[in-house]
Amino acid sequence: MKVTHGAEVLRFSLLGPLRAWRGETELALGSPQQRAVLAMLLLRRGRAVGVGELVDGIWGHNPPAGAVPVLRTYVSRLRKLLESERSPGAPPRLVVSIGDGYALRTEEITSDLGEFEESLAQAERSRARGDSRGAARLLSTTLAGWHGAPLAGVPGPFAETERARLAERRLTALEYRLRVELELGRHEAVLPELVALRASQPLREALCELLLVALYRCGRQAEALEAYASTRRTLVDELGIEPGPSLRAAHARLLAGDADLSPPPVPVPAADTGGTDTEDGQGTEPADDPDRDEPMRATGDVHPSQLPADLPLFTGRDAELGQVDALLPAENHPDTAVIGLINGMAGAGKTALAVHWAHRVAHRFPDGSLYVNLRGYDQGGSVMEPSEALETFLVALGVAPQAVPEGLDAQAALYRSVLARRRVLIVLDNARDSGQVRPLLPGTPGCLVVVTSRSRLTGLVAGHGAHPLTLGPLTTGEARAMLTRRIGAARVDTEPEAADAIVELCARLPLALAIVAARAAHHPGFRLADIVGELRETHGSLDAFTGGDAHTDARAVFSWSYHALPSPAAELFRRLSLHPGPDISTAAAAALAAVPPRPVRALLAELTGASLLGEHAPGRFAFHDLLRAYARELADTEDTEERRGAALRRMHDHYLHTTHHASAIISPLRETLPLPSSTTDSGAVRFTGRKKAMQWLRTERHVLRAVVEHAAAHGYEDHAWRTAVGLDLYFDRLGFWHDLMEINSAALRAARAVGDRVGEAHALRGLGFFHTRFAHSAEARRDLGRALELFRAEGDAFGEARTRRCLAYQANGEGRFTVSLDHYAHARELYVAEGDPSSEAIVLNEVGWTYILLGEHDKALEHCEKAVALHQEIGDPVGEAAAQDSVGYAHHQLGQYEAAVQRFEHALALYREVDDHYLEADTLRHIADSRLAAGDRDAAIGAFRAALVLLEEASHPEAAALRETLRDLDTTEPGGSGPA
Repeated sequence: MKVTHGAEVLRFSLLGPLRAWRGETELALGSPQQRAVLAMLLLRRGRAVGVGELVDGIWGHNPPAGAVPVLRTYVSRLRKLLESERSPGAPPRLVVSIGDGYALRTEEITSDLGEFEESLAQAERSRARGDSRGAARLLSTTLAGWHGAPLAGVPGPFAETERARLAERRLTALEYRLRVELELGRHEAVLPELVALRASQPLREALCELLLVALYRCGRQAEALEAYASTRRTLVDELGIEPGPSLRAAHARLLAGDADLSPPPVPVPAADTGGTDTEDGQGTEPADDPDRDEPMRATGDVHPSQLPADLPLFTGRDAELGQVDALLPAENHPDTAVIGLINGMAGAGKTALAVHWAHRVAHRFPDGSLYVNLRGYDQGGSVMEPSEALETFLVALGVAPQAVPEGLDAQAALYRSVLARRRVLIVLDNARDSGQVRPLLPGTPGCLVVVTSRSRLTGLVAGHGAHPLTLGPLTTGEARAMLTRRIGAARVDTEPEAADAIVELCARLPLALAIVAARAAHHPGFRLADIVGELRETHGSLDAFTGGDAHTDARAVFSWSYHALPSPAAELFRRLSLHPGPDISTAAAAALAAVPPRPVRALLAELTGASLLGEHAPGRFAFHDLLRAYARELADTEDTEERRGAALRRMHDHYLHTTHHASAIISPLRETLPLPSSTTDSGAVRFTGRKKAMQWLRTERHVLRAVVEHAAAHGYEDHAWRTAVGLDLYFDRLGFWHDLMEINSAALRAARAVGDRVGEAHALRGLGFFHTRFAHSAEARRDLGRALELFRAEGDAFGEARTRRCLAYQANGEGRFTVSLDHYAHARELYVAEGDPSSEAIVLNEVGWTYILLGEHDKALEHCEKAVALHQEIGDPVGEAAAQDSVGYAHHQLGQYEAAVQRFEHALALYREVDDHYLEADTLRHIADSRLAAGDRDAAIGAFRAALVLLEEASHPEAAALRETLRDLDTTEPGGSGPA
């Protein structure tokens, strides 16, 4: 990667102390923590790093008070350092804001890590051409470019993890060089180095294998045998394991006196997809395509990289890979958007093939890659709606969450517009039908879409020219190779007939083979013949799969693995199938199983170890859809309806009480919804602060939507609407308005189904308010009006007051200020009667703001000052900040600019204290307006720029208007007219 700054190149060194140069001049990178920020941005290769991730990566679990403002300071300093020639008011072009984080654009940056990766790829190409001597020279040169421990002196958990990863990359490359040297017959030359390396890395089996070869070729067979024996003792004593198949095979050949003992097959170091780019911005080139053309990126675009990790043990499918390779256009600009459709039975490896191939060709799509699991055959009913997928894609492509329109047609139109003139690789995994896919197709040439589905989706083939590929079982040779790669050649070669029987009993189905191989690998002492016997006892072969397009049933294999589980793990396996969301946390699994979190972690490890469950992120687990279906069958047959119902009630209790606890932590003085006591022992996750509570709600976003919808549809109506009430505050702040419309719609259905008028009122209030967000005036008045009637009929004062505030907010938006003030007056009376001074103070401030809109600024000051005093009395910093800001705005409208700035700065300090970035930016803009009106142009520009930084961090749609304001100021002479 190579970013030029004017005529000078920015170069970074990561393979040692972190350093940077512009041309020949070394840059002072600042404090250790500032270097840690730069390291994280560099190593994410142009992908966004969230603010929370940056804080955790630098300070770990104990960040200092004010960590986020400090972090923003570091980013601001890096921008000034790396873009010193950027003109005032121009947006950052190198360290840019994406979503709630930052990204370092990497199109034209050079780094020693990128050069290291490129050299490894060149070395492999040289070796493949038969030039092993050239490969060895290149490897020696590039390894000499390391200058000690990578990222030396950079603090924080992220740097520590990356140091270990990069050290492993170096060691793997060193093993590769030594292997090439041995292939060239240089065993005597490399022997001293191997002896020293083996002493420093006694547990590394690949080094021991290389050492065995070198000693044997030097005529020192006895020392080779002792080296093996010593390594085996170390592995047994320290790890409790025997040497792996490859090292044991080398030992056997050594004992047999194999005259052609060759170096072990040390893998070629793979391109570093997690670290810094090479000079072309795409990582190292594949060895089989050294002359490919690199298309240019569009400057300033966001480049998502959403592909899941490639399967390291992917095997076979050569014919199918050739067919999908043929989809790639011969020219850089194809005439149409290309669609590839991979269909086939459940468990045939459709996702693995699609993801593996996508990684192979991702370099052909310089504008990034998108991936989504559409959950088309999810047994829990959480099939992804196209609108949900579109919202995810649009945000990944740089659209602010608040700017995503409502309605599938509008979202799809915006999606097609964003993709126009871009070249993006899009993987739509596990689609149910053509209707789910169509809105996700680009409308212009340049993109390539890969769809996987159990169905044939003939509508895509007929209507959109999709190229179908039906994926059947593996060939016998591929299936045997897959088994060999997973359990080792030694075991397969020892029992070839049993291995062939396993292949056939698994019907050459990749998922079934993976489960059997996992079981065999975890029990190296088991004979393969015994495994065959157990498989035959569980039906003798796989029955025909019924339903959909599938033709194979893996029940025999699943049953064999399931019955090998300890009873508690088997029970958890069944319980997890009841969960409606796309994935599940450890805490929610504990609630379902009625097991404390610590022991449930061990049970989850049992399931992941047996390949019956996947852990796609730390502490978050998901089923393969076929395994979920199998687990649900077991739950339906082995567990009574009463036990299943008890597990689901524990789960819904967990989400209900955790949601409301998180909401209370985020806004402790907000009126709360009384919750019934839990009828189970499933308590809430407890949060130590706002950050943890907000992170939980963000992580569980899609799960919570599925949980509310499940509760509404399966007899947990009270949980449905009460959970929805707990979500509205935080989801509204993040702009998850589409989710909230669906959540409140489900809550409304639930409440009406059981005649719960209070629940119906809360759901209608939520729907009405979010209709207001979308400017649906008629629908908002309808739902809010009905909610008000219900709350009044039920005597719910808090519900009525909150609904009146929503009606007042809606009326203000339409300029109906008299109606608004009437609603606020009634709301205040209700809060006073209920003894809720915090809510009364909020209403006073909202009344003051309405008077500001009316131009009655003296009345505005009167009400807002009362709100300030009341908030101070009860100790509510968020409420006080809002009221101080309103007072300042009223002073500004009266031309009292110094008084206005004084109040704005007070509000600013409070917002920073509670870490509310958007309202901090809003207050900074108010300060800038007052400074500008008072004639202090420089101070105004400084405040506008500080606000812009915050808005860009959040990808807020208001950032564009503020950039325009700053450009206008930059082109206006001091003393001339400017924005006020």
